[in-house]
Amino acid sequence: MTKKPVLVVLAAGMGSRYGGLKQIDPVGSQGEAILDYSIYDAYKAGFETVVIIIKEAIRKDFMETVGKRLEKCPMEVRYACQELDALPDGYSLPEGRVKPWGTCHAVLCAKEAIDGAPFAVINADDYYGSSAFQVIYDYLSQAKAPYDYCMVGYELGKTVTDHGSVARGVCVTDGSGMLVGITERTRIEKYEGGIHFTEDGQHWTDVPPETTVSMNMWGYMPSFLEEVQARFPAFLDKALKENPLKGEFFLPLAVEQLLREKKATVKILTSPDKWYGVTYAADKPTVVAALKAMTDSGKYPDGLWAGSAR
Repeated sequence: MTKKPVLVVLAAGMGSRYGGLKQIDPVGSQGEAILDYSIYDAYKAGFETVVIIIKEAIRKDFMETVGKRLEKCPMEVRYACQELDALPDGYSLPEGRVKPWGTCHAVLCAKEAIDGAPFAVINADDYYGSSAFQVIYDYLSQAKAPYDYCMVGYELGKTVTDHGSVARGVCVTDGSGMLVGITERTRIEKYEGGIHFTEDGQHWTDVPPETTVSMNMWGYMPSFLEEVQARFPAFLDKALKENPLKGEFFLPLAVEQLLREKKATVKILTSPDKWYGVTYAADKPTVVAALKAMTDSGKYPDGLWAGSAR
């Protein structure tokens, strides 16, 4: 019998551009973080289990804030730890390395907690909207083939900030809603005439606001963890030689490998909701105002888990 989909939350990052721990920063009226709203939306969509990936350095702060609130959440809450020295046999941590090994490594660290279930992956500091959780839960609940994956795509214009550049994965599709590849654009900015990106800081190319981009909301079958585990040593061999202090193994990279090999398919799901995030500290007031408006309209209760009990 297929297990029910599990939600996996990437919450081990340090938020260098933001200047603090975005994953626990309060944005709600009762001190809720963005993550609280995502877990609430996931629960309403049908998810019954959430796996939160943290690292030991932030455990105390996380458990005293988000963790404390989630004691009232009706979902089963599991934790996994992403640590730099969690490497395959025969590999050791390079001297001076402080950067995490990337999002593929994070989900690999959560393999035991995911326990063979289909799973959705999200960033802790991104607000995706309730529709996104519903469509990804429904897809994962119905997927049958072991390599039927999915992602929730967003319109670029709904994901950019007024306060600087952002990195986005621009989706390449086959015209029928299936993902062909992802082009990483590391510097996308709004300007008076629209949205554009640059590779060298001098030459800019416009991007239509309706362009579909990935916001790291993926849906996988259990096969993905086996693939990542098998591919991680090859990534390490290359990274330890070329970029030992900063090389990272990202989810889109593993997905692209599987697409090129024609081993997996990825359905692009869509959501009409606006994405909100806190890339920069200056983004926070916008997020706070948006969530307050949604609470005032009745979309969320004032105090997400106030009436819930485990």
